[in-house]
Amino acid sequence: MDKNYYQRNRFRKSENILFDSPEEECGVFGVYSTKNIDTFSLVQFGLFALQHRGQEACGFSVLKEGTIYTVKQSGLVLDAFKSVEDTENYQGNAAIGHNRYTTAGDKKRYNYQPLFAKNEYDRTILSIVHNGNLVGIDELRNRLEKEGVNFLATSDTEVMLRLLQKHLSNGLENAIKESAKYLKGAFSVLTLTKEKLVAFRDPNGIRPLCIGVIDENTYVFASESCALDGVGAQYLRDVMPGEMVIVDKNGLRSEMIYENPIRRICSFEYIYFARPDSIIENIEVYKVREKSGEKLCEQSPVEADLVIGVPDSGIPAAIGYSKASKIPFMPVLIKNRYIGRSFIVPTQEMRERVVNLKLNPIESEIKGKRIIIIDDSIVRGTTSKRLVKILQEAGATEIHFRSASPAIIAPCYLGIDTPDKTHLISSQKSKEELKNYLNVNSLDFLSLENLYEILGSKNHCFGCFTEKYPVSKD
Repeated sequence: MDKNYYQRNRFRKSENILFDSPEEECGVFGVYSTKNIDTFSLVQFGLFALQHRGQEACGFSVLKEGTIYTVKQSGLVLDAFKSVEDTENYQGNAAIGHNRYTTAGDKKRYNYQPLFAKNEYDRTILSIVHNGNLVGIDELRNRLEKEGVNFLATSDTEVMLRLLQKHLSNGLENAIKESAKYLKGAFSVLTLTKEKLVAFRDPNGIRPLCIGVIDENTYVFASESCALDGVGAQYLRDVMPGEMVIVDKNGLRSEMIYENPIRRICSFEYIYFARPDSIIENIEVYKVREKSGEKLCEQSPVEADLVIGVPDSGIPAAIGYSKASKIPFMPVLIKNRYIGRSFIVPTQEMRERVVNLKLNPIESEIKGKRIIIIDDSIVRGTTSKRLVKILQEAGATEIHFRSASPAIIAPCYLGIDTPDKTHLISSQKSKEELKNYLNVNSLDFLSLENLYEILGSKNHCFGCFTEKYPVSKD
């Protein structure tokens, strides 16, 4: 196996990837009430609000009258839920759900979440959904197999499930505490049994997870606060790094499962992955992106006629740059919101043309103008280069490229699908070389120091910018 590739997407090859951006792995959602509620609609609305975090498949488990029922389907949330024939079968008092990110490799249905464990009577005793990525998992899997544990899937999530199942006779909370000794990496997890829903996070809190409340009987958990809004829940707080939160018939309680946790949430959640209307750890995502544009203007002022942002995540930064520079912002790049994530395109020329399907300019607003274009990041550089060419063909006289994140020089193995280092253009080229490759008049990246200032601390994971991670690879 080529270990340069992100572990869970080990079969994914760069030539098959058409769009030049990192990709999130998934989103999780859960709800628990002491009374019967419309679990089918709530989990549907919650997962729909998190659709941006995964589009390959989705699934959910519902607790109804002491029995857990699970549905998993490929495709988008609304299509998957539309295929459910008898919705009354999925009305209970608790549910957990998952959106899966598209991979080009092991797309088997057995890897769709939730994953679940059954007892000798073929009844589900535990269901689990997971956002993140475990590291050093092969050794743990091999050890469990030697102990006679059978595996049905190939994901790291199943290793976690089987580890929990092994200790489940001592109760779910004790199983989580015992399993936590062996888990390493990034994990925000929701688990469901016939008595309770339990959420827990790794000791660095690398992937987000928050808690909301609909009423005094009903609690909600989600990867992002936008999903709380989607179901009418009030944001309560985030699950803390290293914390286990339990909700059952007695209400909500929590305890720490790791001593001395150190907060290191992924900084790229703020830059790219999260929806701009989300709040993560009391920081508004939109404000971070807008402030990034303002800081870019301070770093690299330039005379120009127009500021444009690459939809969608580059737009708040472009608005911030426009405010700071007094140069007008205009949404002159139009995004096709119905484009799929994969085309079968046999030639490089046509692969490049796919960018025109995704983004197309309003030529009359670009011709003869000096343009500042702002994107959230530059990964491989191929889409950025094609975008510059599109603007040049539309008649731009100057193009100044700004990235609302620092240069990405290292791959992530903690829950984000990024190329290996040889395909990260900023790890292969200097800023001047990259400026010439893109064929732009100027180029700059948000500095790490400014990113620290915008986020208010250095207590985040900046591994893709520094190659220093909160968790070692091995």
